[in-house]
Amino acid sequence: MLEGVDMSLVDWSRAQFALTAMYHWLFVPLTLGLTFIIAFMETLYVRTGDEQWKQATKFWMRLFGVNFAIGVATGLILEFEFGTNWSNYSWFVGDIFGAPLAIEGIMAFFMESTFIAVMFFGWNKVSKRFHLTATWLTAIGSNISALWILVANGWMQFPAGMHFNPDTARNEMISFTEVLFSPVAINKFLHTVTSGYVLAAIFVIGVSAWFILKGRHLLLAQRSILVAGIFGFLSLLAVIATGDGSAYQVAQKQPMKLAAMEGLYRGKEGAGLVAVGVLNPSKTVGDEKDPFLVKIEIPHVLSWLGYHDFNAFVPGVEDLLEGGFSYTAPNGEQIQEPSAQQKIEMGRTAINALRRYTEFREAGDKEGMATARAELEQNFKYFGYGYLNDTKSIVPNVPLSFYAFHIMVLLGGLFLLFFIVVLYYSWKRTFKPRWLLIASIVMIPLVYLCSQAGWIVAEVGRQPWVIQDIMPTFAAVSRIDASAVQVTFIIFAVLFTVLLIAELSIMVKQIKLGPKEK
Repeated sequence: MLEGVDMSLVDWSRAQFALTAMYHWLFVPLTLGLTFIIAFMETLYVRTGDEQWKQATKFWMRLFGVNFAIGVATGLILEFEFGTNWSNYSWFVGDIFGAPLAIEGIMAFFMESTFIAVMFFGWNKVSKRFHLTATWLTAIGSNISALWILVANGWMQFPAGMHFNPDTARNEMISFTEVLFSPVAINKFLHTVTSGYVLAAIFVIGVSAWFILKGRHLLLAQRSILVAGIFGFLSLLAVIATGDGSAYQVAQKQPMKLAAMEGLYRGKEGAGLVAVGVLNPSKTVGDEKDPFLVKIEIPHVLSWLGYHDFNAFVPGVEDLLEGGFSYTAPNGEQIQEPSAQQKIEMGRTAINALRRYTEFREAGDKEGMATARAELEQNFKYFGYGYLNDTKSIVPNVPLSFYAFHIMVLLGGLFLLFFIVVLYYSWKRTFKPRWLLIASIVMIPLVYLCSQAGWIVAEVGRQPWVIQDIMPTFAAVSRIDASAVQVTFIIFAVLFTVLLIAELSIMVKQIKLGPKEK
């Protein structure tokens, strides 16, 4: 571990970033999906000339506007924290990580901001088709904005398209294409935005169900449920497909995360997926206790998800610590996995090689520089392990990863059933069962819980890495006083809570007002 690192500073910095990210993610998914639902409704208005579709478009647009404004505020704070709390990270990989964030700001944000003005204030000032184009471009722009953010996050999970420059001691981009089209980044983008579409669809269905319960705006509610039901169902199918792809990428690139997600301490061939389980709270790495108090497992499914082979060996937490097992690389080569201790030793070798390279460069010893650089490049894959002292520190929080993952999966299955029922009653042209209307409203907080659980899996399961295998979290923090982070944590917690309460109160007020009647 780095000397002089204040672990309370690390913990408070992580807590502050998690607080900001989770509050921000309360607003983003609704924005991503609601823009497309609005665009679909306005398209129907332009094609049919039916003023009821225009009324529906304007109503959902008002709710979108409230959500969008507060989402932007939290998002700006999130990006500033890379410089204030994580300056070592920004310095170490800023040449790579900064590129997608800069593109997001220059292209997507300006595109979104430009056309959102036309979308809100262009009614009766521009033609119908121009206004519709602005609405679609706002929807596309918001999703392009998400693309660049998720590409940056995907790179943290799997650092591709880069090389380490020992002269500057920084990572530099060598292939923007590899960064952008990394399979981890692509899967993360598709899985995340489609989950946002599901959230927005359930939000629209839930609010529409409330109108029907109150006997108000019935035509708008029924039409909104139909549009959102179709959109949500198709989006959920995409979530399931990309979830399969994400599980495969996690198994290949972050096997410890997969083991934590499944509470798998000892690997096996033909590993089953835990459908429902309760972890043993007294279980620790290295003991002989059963990891579960109770579980129901679907045979062979985890092997399939991770390796597309029902009989594949899936390593557990302790296998990854001990090493020694073999796996097949993408090029077909058989590779034996080193132990965590061996990785730590290779990481320390890389760090020492970098130090010697710097000394040789200052002394003008080119031969020594070449030797040290070769040793550095040979061991750089495990560079971040060199900062660790304890092999068990590479194990993430297993209970939090496990329960967050299974809450996400179980709720995803519930939403699939929900959309099927909603579409059935929409096809029957009736949406009157009181139990279904109440269930539709209850689904709104559940889909937000599911959305937050997904990010917990992605980020907690990655620990202790801020960049997988390259940089541990404690090495990324700014050297500032922990008390400063504590103060800003409290300020942000109060500020974000006030913003959330304000948004909820405005949203509830707008929903109660309903669409403006002509």
